[in-house]
Amino acid sequence: MSEEQKASGWGRWVVIGVVVVAGLGLVRGNGHDGASSADPAPSAAASAPSSGAAPSAGASAGASAAPSKPSGGYDPADYAAPVRRFAAEAGVNPQLLMAILYNESYKPHDPELEKAWQRSKPDASFGIANMHRAAFDDTKPGRPFSSRQWEELPDDRDLAVQAAAWHLHDLAAQLPAKVGVPLSRDELVALGYNAGAGNMLAFARGVKIGSQAQSYLDRLRDNWTKSGEAVK
Repeated sequence: MSEEQKASGWGRWVVIGVVVVAGLGLVRGNGHDGASSADPAPSAAASAPSSGAAPSAGASAGASAAPSKPSGGYDPADYAAPVRRFAAEAGVNPQLLMAILYNESYKPHDPELEKAWQRSKPDASFGIANMHRAAFDDTKPGRPFSSRQWEELPDDRDLAVQAAAWHLHDLAAQLPAKVGVPLSRDELVALGYNAGAGNMLAFARGVKIGSQAQSYLDRLRDNWTKSGEAVK
């Protein structure tokens, strides 16, 4: 999940927000529900090939197939319950999963804004975990959400959390048993989420972390304590 230029990105969000609001007004004025076609915003979801298999039996049924559409403001802590549930399902640290949501909360997570952004930037990411299409498609085979589509992420936040949990699982499965750097495994996995599996493995070998990845790591550390409190 590579970071994008947030300063200029926010300006574009404002413009897109105005366009979307105007567009929704026109559509709703004609008696439609205002839902637009699939997709998202400045992003953070690097595509990394899936590797690890699910931790044994007992995987949950997955996210609801017919979720209610998100509305109003977004606070990652409001999703503590699905974070705990899907972190357990995927065998990852719920504090890490919550910290990823905090790191990825820099942009407005409104479904219509995400879809409008993606129409102008097709390689953008979707959902509250900012996942790119390739990462989602690589992660879902054999998982409880294998029948779901990337385009559903903006409207189904539970699905976004579940997919992120399994992507973190797959990244962790690629790390060697021992790493030669003063970074925790959770920190390395977070770097993989941001910069991709290849870069994660390079960082684990001691390759210098670039400025964007370092910024992501710094924010992860800043968000770590409140993430732990949120998932207690």
